[in-house]
Amino acid sequence: MENTLLSMLALFTSTTLIGLGIGTILSKFHILYIWMHKVDKKSKHHGGELVAEVLQSHGVRHIFTLPGGHISPILVAAEKLGIRVVDTRHEASAVFAADAMARMSGTVGVAAVTAGPGLTNTITAVKNAQMAESPVLIIGGAAATILKGRGALQDIDQLSLFKPLCKLCTSVKCIRDIVPVVRQSLQVAQSGTPGPVFIEFPIDVLYPYEIVSKELGVKAEGKSIMQKITNWYLGNYLDNLYAGAWEPQDTKPLKVTIPFASSDIVNRCVEVVSKSKKPVILLGSQATLPPTPVEDLRRSLETLGIPCFLGGMSRGLLGRKSAIQMRQQRRVALKEADVIILAGAVCDFRLSYGRGMGRKAKIIAVNRNKDQLYKNSDMFWKPTVAVLGDVATFMRDLAAGLTGYQCDQEWITSLKERDDTKEDANKKMAESMPEFHLNPMKVFNELEELLPSDAVLVADGGDFVATAAYILRPRGPLMWLDPGAFGTLGVGGGFALGAKLCRPESQVWIIYGDGSLGYSLSEFDTYTRHKTPVIALVGNDAGWTQIAREQVPTFGSSIACDLAYCDYHKAVEGLGARGILVGRNDNIQDKLKEAQKIHDDGLPVLVNVLIGKTKFREGSVSV
Repeated sequence: MENTLLSMLALFTSTTLIGLGIGTILSKFHILYIWMHKVDKKSKHHGGELVAEVLQSHGVRHIFTLPGGHISPILVAAEKLGIRVVDTRHEASAVFAADAMARMSGTVGVAAVTAGPGLTNTITAVKNAQMAESPVLIIGGAAATILKGRGALQDIDQLSLFKPLCKLCTSVKCIRDIVPVVRQSLQVAQSGTPGPVFIEFPIDVLYPYEIVSKELGVKAEGKSIMQKITNWYLGNYLDNLYAGAWEPQDTKPLKVTIPFASSDIVNRCVEVVSKSKKPVILLGSQATLPPTPVEDLRRSLETLGIPCFLGGMSRGLLGRKSAIQMRQQRRVALKEADVIILAGAVCDFRLSYGRGMGRKAKIIAVNRNKDQLYKNSDMFWKPTVAVLGDVATFMRDLAAGLTGYQCDQEWITSLKERDDTKEDANKKMAESMPEFHLNPMKVFNELEELLPSDAVLVADGGDFVATAAYILRPRGPLMWLDPGAFGTLGVGGGFALGAKLCRPESQVWIIYGDGSLGYSLSEFDTYTRHKTPVIALVGNDAGWTQIAREQVPTFGSSIACDLAYCDYHKAVEGLGARGILVGRNDNIQDKLKEAQKIHDDGLPVLVNVLIGKTKFREGSVSV
């Protein structure tokens, strides 16, 4: 054990007793509870075992972590129970991995990090999970309760930091509270609108009694009166900490609460849609949440036959090619539609805050979150029917109520024709050759032909990833991972790790910009150590191109936007992976097939593709 952790408890002296206030801390209730529950001071059990038992009973199969002495008991206990502990090279990657696991598995993703800087390093990833509505449990170490606020190592007010980011923030006060606190936290993470929760575990609730007692400085006999008082106080403090610790408790999952639309409101929506000729559905990530399986949602959408635009985790829901999925000219379709169903889609910047929808269109908005349901409805749009409930279940019930309904086939045909026209134009543009290096559109067209049916795509970048979104077609549901509304760079390393562990037989591709790669390049060491082969495709144009697209024409300067054509393929080889360079004179498909072969041999691989400038996405802005 690190002497910088538990040994810090030895700093407690008789002078701190006076400041603590014995009478207020050792209440009558605590004394009575201690008297009724004998403490086994020789027991080797520790609080980490209780954490692991609850996680196991909830079906948690992985804990992502960057280790520290504060949380060692949890990690060791989890391993003994068969929970796989996967350590990353940065705490943010651990949370990103847990986020990906949650999205793809339909359960709670778990990340455990040490106190202080270990937790502060996760803040961006936790905020990303909050905005993406991912149920993630953040386990954090903390200074011993008795030393909080007294200058202990890595002691900060962690609860205040995480309260704005999490649905629930709590600190465990004694060992007997571990089981109920963890069960409640896992329930809250999945209920209503899913999101992250945070549990702080002070170090003295995780280690065995003898170790904590020793480090507290409790002596068998006290010579002075003050030492006897100190021993008496510390003994009672410890007895309260451990009283009832190992008594049997129920560790099974608590019931998750999910809002569902009433039959009356579904019937109102059936009436609205049944009169429409040109309806359109916009699906967001919420559509993929349990309890309705994504396969059932897909069948419901196909039964409805209404044109769909897919975003976030719903990408791939209708397969690679579908008669009702539209990919281009969404803005035009929204202006022309007579009914718009926002099925988990939110009127934020992604939908121009609601300004892009036709003024005469009737709008059905469905969302579990009331704030998201009415986002910007006070300014730019108004829902005809607002449905506070689970998206997929609502769509299933709506389809059941619209048996026999058909929208105007000319409407579908016109949208498809626009799609085809735009994609033909993109293919022609992909054949043009930049002045230097390769056309990124050409690269993605070649990759699109090679991706297997079970491929999982992870998006981490700006301009290069935005280009990919126009060309690559996710093969099925839950096979596309992007940051979500927060637009976070750096998700790739962790997302791919979680995805590969969730789908070990699938090819997991990270689509990296060369800028975003810098955040998680070191995770190739993680892939190597944990035998989780992934394939990274890096669009290397030596710059932060999405920012430069706006900054250079507006201000005439590329300051801070310029990078170098780095040998990223060589860098990963130093981390145990394999690297491939693709240049202007190389056969792109041959190089990509080589990467797939390396993956199939069980090794992670990075494909460093040198790309040039194109006019595709010209005029796009970064905000």
